[in-house]
Amino acid sequence: MVKQTDLFSDWLTNYINYEHTTNTEGFSLDTMVFLVKRLGMPQNSFKSVHTAGSKGKGSVSTIAARILTESGKPSGLYTSPHISDFRERITGPGGFFTEEIYGQAADYLVSRVNSIVPGLIPGGKAPSWFELVTLFAMLTFKTAGLPWAVFETGLGGRLDATNVLKPEACIITTIELEHTGYLGNTKKEIAGEKAGIIKPGIPVFISKQNQEVKDVFLKKAYQMSSPVFFMDEVLDFLDTVYEGTSLSVKAGFKSIPGGASFKRPLSFNLKMLPEIQAENAVLAAYALKTIIPEIEEKVIEKALSECFIPGRFEIMDLGIPVVLDGAHTENSIHGTLKSFFKLYPGKAHLLFACAADKNVENISKQTDSLFSRIIITKPGCKKESNITEAEKAFKKNCRTTDGSLPEIIPEYGTAILNALEIAKKENASLLITGSFYLLAEVKKLLSPSRQDPES
Repeated sequence: MVKQTDLFSDWLTNYINYEHTTNTEGFSLDTMVFLVKRLGMPQNSFKSVHTAGSKGKGSVSTIAARILTESGKPSGLYTSPHISDFRERITGPGGFFTEEIYGQAADYLVSRVNSIVPGLIPGGKAPSWFELVTLFAMLTFKTAGLPWAVFETGLGGRLDATNVLKPEACIITTIELEHTGYLGNTKKEIAGEKAGIIKPGIPVFISKQNQEVKDVFLKKAYQMSSPVFFMDEVLDFLDTVYEGTSLSVKAGFKSIPGGASFKRPLSFNLKMLPEIQAENAVLAAYALKTIIPEIEEKVIEKALSECFIPGRFEIMDLGIPVVLDGAHTENSIHGTLKSFFKLYPGKAHLLFACAADKNVENISKQTDSLFSRIIITKPGCKKESNITEAEKAFKKNCRTTDGSLPEIIPEYGTAILNALEIAKKENASLLITGSFYLLAEVKKLLSPSRQDPES
């Protein structure tokens, strides 16, 4: 039986997908503003939390939605990209919605979009794939009757399709150099785009940043008359200890006017690694406790202890430990490597691929002399990559533990199977990282019966 989401995904292929294609025309909110009005302002049918940032925003979004649901406020969750199933982007309190709910939302969206008179959209520009998926998420949550939803921005913030929301809270995670072709060439410029989600009078909760970036957010918050809370200022302490393949976390908070009022420190066991996830967890917890003071500490702790996100330091037992992690920035790769070798200090192999816009020069330097085998490949067929640049960087900056050069296997399917086979043969742990698109291809090969609806 064909799923409603499969049919909807087929319809979406008629529209340009900037996750896979470079946008040479620039972004604008005009189309999104037009479409939400045409669809009856579905984003106003629930309360929302809006997250942005260079790294960790998907984790923070997932954690925030889990806290809301655990506190008796069932929440939808909109994140990207998906790894194995298109529905991963749009989920509810119990995971996937029923096909009936997805179908009703899709039918309404498709009929309203197909009936648009040509030229009626501002600028005459057709909606993008991501804009339509964002609308689909809003309609799905509305159809399901959810009181809350958490939305992760796709790219940037100011002009992101999700920025038609009127949230109860905005959350901004770590800023790094990423998507420089769209967002700017400095952290300050990128922060300016991320700051675009800050709304008048709405509290904004921000992870630790350098002073230059911090100043950008302070200026924007002042302009918007928005209360602003930086986690390095509200945290009293954050202690983490590895317990097997999880983290034991204890966090205490200072008493800040207008901020969260915790009765006691939080204590929880976090399944999510690396250690930066503890910072993501307390960021989400602090934001939710501030806007909903009645949420009890034990409820937050239970929610945090139950969180799991595919592709974020996901550990698979394939006879050897295989870690799948979508880290793709310099700092996130650093955290992933630290946790990986903390858990698996012995012989290790690396399979790496990244998109064309990543800082492969600095990433490659971090892997030098750590792995006994390194394979560089492409992150699949959907994401634009530059394996020539990756090869150049890794061969310049990186050697294996015996001094050998990294191997280059451009065909990702061959690279994945080769990496798994040799790691098993040599009884080595295997880290697969650099791109969520690479992880999606790994999942397909390991579970060939599951097909990506986009493919």
